[in-house]
Amino acid sequence: MQKLAGMATREVPGVYAMGNAARRAFSSMTERIPGSQTNVSNGVSVEKGERQAAVDVSIIVEYGFSIVEVSQSIRRNVIRSVENATGLEVLEVNVNVTDVHLPDDDSGEDGDQGHKPSDRLD
Repeated sequence: MQKLAGMATREVPGVYAMGNAARRAFSSMTERIPGSQTNVSNGVSVEKGERQAAVDVSIIVEYGFSIVEVSQSIRRNVIRSVENATGLEVLEVNVNVTDVHLPDDDSGEDGDQGHKPSDRLD
């Protein structure tokens, strides 16, 4: 179910990445290992009962997108995907925005992970 929710979240425009900066740094290192696979459930936590489920996702939003609209789209997409695939009722989808990706963040991606844009003196 984590994979379903992760894939549904990644489909939403405005989602730059999932998880927090530390987890993304670890994931980017493991993705460089030959034969490793991308973890689509990174940043997703699921609590599942017999008939119901709750989903928590952590994301990094692309600069310029409305956090409210992205969060609402994630909720709709995750609920639709999980309910259609599993038959469980999704009671809640909590969206935790851990960061905003700025366009100039691409220039030093490896060296600047973990630094928030307000920490830079460029």
